[in-house]
Amino acid sequence: MEKRLTIKVFEEILSVCRLDKSARVPDWAEGDFLTITRTPEELSIVCCQKNIPEDVKCERGWRYFKIDEVLDFSLVGILSLLSGTLASQGISIFAISTYDTDYILIKEEELDRAIEALRLEGHHVSINGQ
Repeated sequence: MEKRLTIKVFEEILSVCRLDKSARVPDWAEGDFLTITRTPEELSIVCCQKNIPEDVKCERGWRYFKIDEVLDFSLVGILSLLSGTLASQGISIFAISTYDTDYILIKEEELDRAIEALRLEGHHVSINGQ
């Protein structure tokens, strides 16, 4: 039997931004949800959409949810479980992992379908604590 997860959906709308690899982290990169990743090719920032200037290269309109539990590093297949469910419905994801858990970003227009698909697989999905 596959693991059933508790998933919390957040209201905030995010954007995924791409800046030049040598760019400084801008002042607008802030908010309750913020990831900053620098690679040899780019500076990637995910943050609250309302903070981002219009001229910044980014993909806008993402909603996000998290697996609402601390995931042990030895666990295998958690993202695969969720991404497989969503992929079977033709829903693209943007995944972010932290030390404690995993977050999945879904385009806002796909959120309702994603929630329905996850609930049909037996996961508990809460929106605003419900």
